[in-house]
Amino acid sequence: MLSAFSGLANSAFSGSSSGMMAPAPDSSGSSCACKGVRRCLVCEQIKGKCHSEPSDPEVVHHFLYDPDTRLAVCNDAEAVSFPFPGVFLWENFISEAEEKALISSMDQDVWNQSQSGRRKQDFGPKVNFKKRKVRVGGFTGLPALSQKLVLRMQQEPNLSGFQPVEQCNLDYHPQRGSAIDPHLDDSWLWGERLVTINMLSNTTLTMSLEQGLPELGFGGEVQVAVHLPRRSLVVLYDEARHRWKHAIHREDVHERRVCSTYRELSTEFLPGGQQAELGALLLNMALSFQGTPI
Repeated sequence: MLSAFSGLANSAFSGSSSGMMAPAPDSSGSSCACKGVRRCLVCEQIKGKCHSEPSDPEVVHHFLYDPDTRLAVCNDAEAVSFPFPGVFLWENFISEAEEKALISSMDQDVWNQSQSGRRKQDFGPKVNFKKRKVRVGGFTGLPALSQKLVLRMQQEPNLSGFQPVEQCNLDYHPQRGSAIDPHLDDSWLWGERLVTINMLSNTTLTMSLEQGLPELGFGGEVQVAVHLPRRSLVVLYDEARHRWKHAIHREDVHERRVCSTYRELSTEFLPGGQQAELGALLLNMALSFQGTPI
């Protein structure tokens, strides 16, 4: 076993409806949900929008995360390797049969269009992060198939006491140019650990620090590639959760990829916190494991 991951959490109230059968998993569709600077292949090829990659910084230092040593290692043998805290990877967290059952169950529900060529299914409260408001909305809990997975997670010391209150399923496909931009997840509602199960294909999670690491002599942007094997579980916590942004780049999505990200509550919503009563309500609903996508 070994380490880290997520989803963008800075939008307004999130959520959608559930019900009928989803479209074919590999279908690129003829519409998208991209707004502002967001882009996908539907925008670029069907809507005629131009693909405008942000200009690369003048200097980027590239490293690879080594889960055995938990170091960020550079291909240049003379470059300094450094400890990379806050990433935990658990390879083969689920079996091939479990993966098949999970994907089959997800594909019975609607996949809603999301930004940057992704599709999503939300199991969680509706949240306005800008106004810091939480509504129960149509939230009925996490899906039934997640119950045994959460119990398995809790057996790992790094996930001791982990009680997810939200699950977000994301569907990536190269035909849609799926990606997720570098970001930090919200820390007002969501707690210390972000947990993701990576399914259907391998990918790379890119961690980045735009301001560099001047204490190590890296003045430009620093990027650390974390390879995520198929059927692995990855956790982000500590500096990897709060200091380093994380992203999935378009070029790192080679086949259909589905991930499930689980989030726990922050201390404000736990016993003793200002919103402990609301937190208890959300947890009781989430851990009933009777949910459908909203």
